[in-house]
Amino acid sequence: MTPDLGAQADASALAYAWAAKSFDFRPKGQGAVVAAPGAGFATWLDLPGGPLAMTSDGIGTKLELAERMQCYSSLGWDLIAMVCDDLAAAGAEPVAVANVLDVDHLDAQVVGELMRGLHAAAQVARVSLAGGEIAELGSRVAGHGPGMHANWSATALGHLRPGWQPIDGRSVRAGHAVVALASDNFRSNGFTVLRQGLQRALGDLWHLAACGEQSWGEALLAPSTLYCPLVTRLRAQGIHPSGIAHITGGGIPAKLGRVVAPNRLGADLEQLWPPTATMRLAEQLCEIETHEAWQHFGRGNGMLLVVDPGDVAEIVAVAAECGLRARPAGQVVAKPELRLYDGLQACTFALRGSEHDR
Repeated sequence: MTPDLGAQADASALAYAWAAKSFDFRPKGQGAVVAAPGAGFATWLDLPGGPLAMTSDGIGTKLELAERMQCYSSLGWDLIAMVCDDLAAAGAEPVAVANVLDVDHLDAQVVGELMRGLHAAAQVARVSLAGGEIAELGSRVAGHGPGMHANWSATALGHLRPGWQPIDGRSVRAGHAVVALASDNFRSNGFTVLRQGLQRALGDLWHLAACGEQSWGEALLAPSTLYCPLVTRLRAQGIHPSGIAHITGGGIPAKLGRVVAPNRLGADLEQLWPPTATMRLAEQLCEIETHEAWQHFGRGNGMLLVVDPGDVAEIVAVAAECGLRARPAGQVVAKPELRLYDGLQACTFALRGSEHDR
């Protein structure tokens, strides 16, 4: 069944509404949630030593692909990217990650492979793996094939260095530049759509079918790029974006949409990174129209930085030093809509307000 994006948004809004009722359970200065309007990639807690950012996420059904390929070493990169890049999008420097691994039964070798990848990604993100849990849940966890099946999620904490402020989109203005950071691979979202579509097109063994010089399984298991080290470095050098969108579930319309929503703005992005050949082929085989694809994937764009136009050249240069590709993609506009161009087709999305990611 293809995910219902409207139902997901409704469920997220309902979950957030109940969570918001708990915000006054803690007093100010002692862990109270700072419930300011804004982009909402992380939650800020008011503590005596300064605000602390917290966020939770998982890698979703990409785990089934690893089960099909019996290859788990890249998934830790996806998990770190999902939570630490969300912290970066809120303006926080990630410092610690705790993970929860739910399994049907234990396979120590698979657990070791997962954790080895998590350790490697944590080293690049410069975070400690500060805790976690492995829970055996039997038939409550299902997957593909006879091996260990799992769900994997994490919670990450981040802080502000002296002089830093949270980044929530409220200082975004029309005329600000949007810089796109390239993603050569699918990030860890939209895999239910990909799996179902490729199975329809290629059969039950779709993961073994050729995708250029690789199999589809190998191509889709490529790890998510980490952007948080770049954001931390930029802020340390005095470059503070007015907004940051980490492009995961909901794509650019949802994620950049929540960044520009506080001031009822939009963006005209005519120089986004184009989808890779693998991305275009996947969309073709899965019969995903361009307008819909933008709502599932970043289509070659993993993070968008909203910045002063005078900072663009330095950001592109620093990104290159960090091994990332960055380019000016367009600008913020006064009209509350997004215009996205992938090099072949332009799509427009009306914006109606920010969403909360739960």
